Amino acid sequence: MKQHRFNHWSEIKYLKDIVTNPMIQVGEYSYYSGYYDNHDFEDGCVRYLWGDGKSRKLFNPIEDYGWVLDKLIIGNYVCIASGVIILMGGNHNHHPEWITVYPFVEQIEASYEPKGDTIIESDVWIGMNAMIMPGVKIGEGAIVAAGSVVVKDVPPYTIVGGNPAKEIKKRFTDEEVEKLMKMRWFDWEREKIEQASPIFSSSSINQLYDYYLREIKP
Repeated sequence: MKQHRFNHWSEIKYLKDIVTNPMIQVGEYSYYSGYYDNHDFEDGCVRYLWGDGKSRKLFNPIEDYGWVLDKLIIGNYVCIASGVIILMGGNHNHHPEWITVYPFVEQIEASYEPKGDTIIESDVWIGMNAMIMPGVKIGEGAIVAAGSVVVKDVPPYTIVGGNPAKEIKKRFTDEEVEKLMKMRWFDWEREKIEQASPIFSSSSINQLYDYYLREIKP
């Protein structure tokens, strides 16, 4: 696997430029800022995900065992800080309801249990050293505070923090969130987004909505 090391903390890597694993789907302009962690995105940030070059050489879990493999799905304009761990379910062969949690090789085929796709929707910010557990969905516009452990779905435009992560507050009112979810600005053409950049760097959702009605909505 080609490595993508960082030379300075101010550096970012666009995921579209560095992701090679077919089990990872990445949107536009989403980035990883991994200088302090000194890890490649696919070899440190994302863990226990089948489909990388080395695991494909070991064996094919789909063809050999018929497993349903989980995917990592990342939307547009997602910000992932250094030290973030996105824990996938590729190693989920430990069963607390069995007598032993030890994964005997002879029972690997029967022991695997998919956790479901991990989904990070557009415009999400994941803070430094946060951990995302398998099968979680983080809604658009959400913020995950540094050091948090996310064990369940996060609603859109919600700030969560802690271990386990709990809601701290909503970023906007229900009415404003409804408008944002209707506009889906992160799916607009880049030119339109750049034209509205002064509005994006403000708190005026109503002004953005006026722009949407004027320039975006058919």
